[in-house]
Amino acid sequence: MRACRLIGAVGLMIALQIAVAQAADVAQPVPPFVVPIAADGVQRATITLDSYSYTPKHLIVEAGKPVELTLTSVTTITPHNFIIKELSVEQDLSAGKTVVIKFTPTQTGTFPIYCDKRLWPLPSHRDKGMEGTFEVR
Repeated sequence: MRACRLIGAVGLMIALQIAVAQAADVAQPVPPFVVPIAADGVQRATITLDSYSYTPKHLIVEAGKPVELTLTSVTTITPHNFIIKELSVEQDLSAGKTVVIKFTPTQTGTFPIYCDKRLWPLPSHRDKGMEGTFEVR
């Protein structure tokens, strides 16, 4: 009887782990972050750079209005960067640091955000999923 309970408990634990893993695989997508325009006309947002990710991952701004992005790295060792090549935005960021970048996008469209840092011969941070979207409307 004791063996049956143990087998049942192990089976239940395995089933719960499978259910949790499947739920993580179908997590709901996070909606884009529409950057608000402050009273002074500047669009301000904070972006967190973590191990191979940006949060928020998708930002929407208005063309022709100044943008001020506060980039905050929460890593302890790994440096990152923030690149929007088509808009000539590129900023390096040391681990644990915060940097503010300012620019005014004039070109509308959807542009990739990414980190191209890498430790040779490993894949780049972008290859590991550190990318997002910057949308100018």
